[in-house]
Amino acid sequence: MPEASAADPVPVRPAKPMTARPVVRPVEGPDETAGAPCPACGTPNPPDRRFCRRCGATLDPAEEPAPLPWWRTVWPLRRRVRAGSGSGVRLLVILAVLVALVAGGFLLLPAGRALFEDTRDKLGEAKPVTPVDTGASAEVPRHPAANTTDGLSNSYWGAPAPGASVTYTFRTPFRLVDLIVTNGASADPEDYARQGRALQLDLEVTTADGEKRRKEITLSDKPGPQTVPTGFSDVTSVRLVLRSPAGLTPGRHLALAEVEFFQRG
Repeated sequence: MPEASAADPVPVRPAKPMTARPVVRPVEGPDETAGAPCPACGTPNPPDRRFCRRCGATLDPAEEPAPLPWWRTVWPLRRRVRAGSGSGVRLLVILAVLVALVAGGFLLLPAGRALFEDTRDKLGEAKPVTPVDTGASAEVPRHPAANTTDGLSNSYWGAPAPGASVTYTFRTPFRLVDLIVTNGASADPEDYARQGRALQLDLEVTTADGEKRRKEITLSDKPGPQTVPTGFSDVTSVRLVLRSPAGLTPGRHLALAEVEFFQRG
């Protein structure tokens, strides 16, 4: 048998085929994490987490504030502020507004009452009222102050000079709505100018509680009745003072033919 030379290759047996090793996949174990579920994916999360461990969503989103009630939309209540932020200032503003409203109500009360009474005067029916007593500070002979309430326009009260006054007293207090004044010696145009006339009257009324209220009345220099709105409540007496004479020449005196009083019906 011939000897092998060093240059000849050494024979090698072929390797045995080996079976592939199986790949082991990890098995997900049960999720035992306890906590509130994620609002986005429902995964439970530990209580100390702020974001979901699976999807990253915020676990405790801030709730949207409820809409303000209508009364909170009015200044100074319309702003939503943090607790204690400016609450003292807002409280002072609210109190100041309330005080101003109350004070305004008290200040406007007389004006509001006067407007209410004037409206009732216009809507109601006026009725005549007759005084129980009539007295003058001065009068000329045969022309007493009582002539102003006798219902006759051709008789008059004669006053010797400006500043003379006549006072009418009533039995019970009433709401004086109007005066009707017939100036001069008569309502007849031919007899009107035969005596002097007062073109201004100072009206002074006394109420049931003793209060005196005044009003200046300006009359036209013409014959016939002239209506004067008044609007005084609880009137017990009326005083008229003659001012601003016209046609007062020597030998003449001031004449006032008729004064009529009307109360609210």
